[in-house]
Amino acid sequence: MGRRVATRPMESEVRRRRQAVGMSQQDLADQAGLTRQAVSAIEGSKYIPNTVVALRLGRILGCRVEELFELPDGEEEREVEVVASDAVPPAAETGPVRAVVGYARGRWVAHPLTARRALQEGFAPADAVLPGRGAAAVAADASRRCGTARLWLDAERLERTALLLGCDPALGIVAGHMARLARGRDPARLSWLEAGSAAALAAVADGTAHLAGLHLRDGETGEFNVPQATRALAATGGVVVAFSRWEQGFVVAPGNPKAVRTAADLVREDVRLVNREPGAGSRALLDQMLVGAGVPQSAVRGYDRQVASHFQVAGTVAAGAADAGIALAAAAAAYGLDFVPLVDVRFDVAIPADHLRHPAVALFLEALQTRALREELRVLPGYDVGEMGAVRAEVAAA
Repeated sequence: MGRRVATRPMESEVRRRRQAVGMSQQDLADQAGLTRQAVSAIEGSKYIPNTVVALRLGRILGCRVEELFELPDGEEEREVEVVASDAVPPAAETGPVRAVVGYARGRWVAHPLTARRALQEGFAPADAVLPGRGAAAVAADASRRCGTARLWLDAERLERTALLLGCDPALGIVAGHMARLARGRDPARLSWLEAGSAAALAAVADGTAHLAGLHLRDGETGEFNVPQATRALAATGGVVVAFSRWEQGFVVAPGNPKAVRTAADLVREDVRLVNREPGAGSRALLDQMLVGAGVPQSAVRGYDRQVASHFQVAGTVAAGAADAGIALAAAAAAYGLDFVPLVDVRFDVAIPADHLRHPAVALFLEALQTRALREELRVLPGYDVGEMGAVRAEVAAA
């Protein structure tokens, strides 16, 4: 369960406000009809005044009650394992860092929402804050570190939250359908973090996430996902469940002015590539194509320029900072770009056996069987959800 830390007390701003207007404690006490000792206790957060007294203090000090007293809002603090992301670049910030928090395998884990991870076509909602760490401290150390997270949600609700890592943008839609299914039941919640396939599998293998989305093609068998998931789930066993199929290919400017159609076209000097990070399915596909075409990575202009999502690939091309990148068709459509299809990709979800009974994981699997979710995803360009929810493989523990 992790060590529970005492809830922080109410914080009073009365002393600061009183001093700002040049009043003594006795002056404020006289005008508010209180004793000086009562004012001292209020300023020290040892005494919570009633509504009438609080309103009177606000009027005397020329501010709202909300500016005098900060309520704890049920916040708690928990000891957490902070999981840094290899994809997060160093940054200069030194202040608090937002985080997504989950309870997995008997301990609390916190995934900081730093730099690009915080952006999923909008700021990702946070469950907690890691006081005073800063993005640079998180990015500098890729290993887990002990720390304290100030929770913004009840611990019980976070225990019923499943952490899902993966790169398919449609994963963000599932949480809404789960919420509709959960009406009238105990709330179970899904938090999705964008991550490449290899990073997602590593997270479920070491117990810092409950589910991993992946689209990786095995170089030896040509099979998608099951060989890689089998290795990641070796310690616990588990299942691989179908989520979607989609087209993956080159995202290019409208009209494809550079005529990029194959990996061989990437060696031209007038073509600039935007790439994905190592471990991402798109990066693996590109590398396989380059090998097949006999093109060395060093010959591709922009090969080392990395972004962290399908939408960031499309956004880079849309901004004119690159001529091509590999992403899914839906990302190209979202930015009004053209798309050159290359392969049909299978995107699955790997789930360790010890998480199958987690309430949010169970609700996730239930949502995959609903017609409403399938109908919504079918609207997305290039998506095929005909096999959604089917069990691709059952993995036995080694």
